Amino acid sequence: MPHAPEAGKPPRKPTPDELRITGLVPLLEPFFRGSVVRDLMPAPLREAMAAHGLTPRHGAVLPQLLAGEPLTVGEIARRLHVSLPTASELVGALSRAGIVERGEDPANRRRILVSLSEDFRPPLETFVARRTEPLLRALDGLSPGERAGFLAGLTAWVREVQS
Repeated sequence: MPHAPEAGKPPRKPTPDELRITGLVPLLEPFFRGSVVRDLMPAPLREAMAAHGLTPRHGAVLPQLLAGEPLTVGEIARRLHVSLPTASELVGALSRAGIVERGEDPANRRRILVSLSEDFRPPLETFVARRTEPLLRALDGLSPGERAGFLAGLTAWVREVQS
């Protein structure tokens, strides 16, 4: 359940355990620093992102497409926890940059499927491998239950930040 602040009521104070957790968050900043991300990105992907003014929000769509079958814009919206218009705008910009392709669903011509352009698959695979290396090393040290808890916590945090 969201911890939205109530009007006129001071925000809830974190417990000591919560303070230990929130104290770790700023230590992740180097992982999100733009220059670090750009340095890990293969040139074709970096150049396309820069030339078309694409942001990390656009980049968040790409791993969704790397993992499997083409997706509808609605499926992308659900996975990213964003509105349908937002997902449509992100996909449109990526399509204009040539990074993704849109095509009719052969099973339902009214549906549009979004897929990763084959030209950008190898650079994206390289980028994702480089980018996820620290996280994957951390996950290697967790039990299945700890991984499930980590995923549940991150998912809940994303929902709160985006709502």
